[in-house]
Amino acid sequence: MAALPTSLEAEGRSEDSAALGPDGPRPHRVRRFLAALRRDVPTVLSAAYIVLVILMAIFAPLIVKLSGWGPYEFDQSAIDPSLGGLPLGTGGGISGEHWFGVEPGNGRDIFARIVYGARISMTIALSATLLTSALGVVFGLLSGYFGGMVDAIISRLMEFLMAFPALIFMIAVLSALPAENRQVLLVLVISIFGWPYLARIVRAQTLSLKEHEFVESARASGATGLQIVFREILPNLAPTIIVMTTLAIPGYVGTEAGLSFLGVGVVPPTPSWGQMIANSVTWYAVDPVYFLIPSAFLFLLVFSFTVLGDRVKVLSESGGIRS
Repeated sequence: MAALPTSLEAEGRSEDSAALGPDGPRPHRVRRFLAALRRDVPTVLSAAYIVLVILMAIFAPLIVKLSGWGPYEFDQSAIDPSLGGLPLGTGGGISGEHWFGVEPGNGRDIFARIVYGARISMTIALSATLLTSALGVVFGLLSGYFGGMVDAIISRLMEFLMAFPALIFMIAVLSALPAENRQVLLVLVISIFGWPYLARIVRAQTLSLKEHEFVESARASGATGLQIVFREILPNLAPTIIVMTTLAIPGYVGTEAGLSFLGVGVVPPTPSWGQMIANSVTWYAVDPVYFLIPSAFLFLLVFSFTVLGDRVKVLSESGGIRS
């Protein structure tokens, strides 16, 4: 007869079960992970800048009222027509009236356009991330759990989209489509080519998780396939989804800016950081501030999301929500 476990062994197994459980990490594991993030200086600085940009996007109308100039207003008195529209004063026209100066040639306030450009960039990037994550998680779960014909169809679709030259297709499609609802079109086009990368990872982990005992127990208790997928397997994928989502956002911010830079993204006069950088190229030699300000905001946003995503990945793998 096998020996009965000692009380100490039973207690240890009970603790491990309570800590991990069949449904994923327990709350105290998540709290420990969040505490580790708060103690990490690069994470805090990156998150602070991201929050600043998000608040700037949310309260854009109020902020530009404080500055006194809207994103579409022209200030002809701030530029010199005899010099081809160069801003008057030093630093591209920076003054108490125009905090970041004005755009050469038309006199629009750069600060107001930066603030509204943050709204455009964050709206498109976050919307594309949400849609991409939803598609990637659903298709990855279905492909990994059900297998067979479902897996074959979804896998071939993922391979086709990942092998396709996405940037060329985006440029071609957006060039052919009307300018109306361009932000919605950007989100859809970006999401079409973005979801397979997350779906492949979710599929691989689902193939492993569906063999675990808690899935067999749920199946034996009469749970349907969809109930097992979304109630048992999905919670265990939360760490992976969080990491992948955080790392995807800077890519979508850069994609929106790049498409706007190429002239197929956000349509003028709607402000966009990528569009501002594209317009500033011809003025760089005589007004470098016009180029540097939107470039700095875009660089810091992409860099902050990249650092945050990388730190979340490192901390989760080194004893955060996975341990």
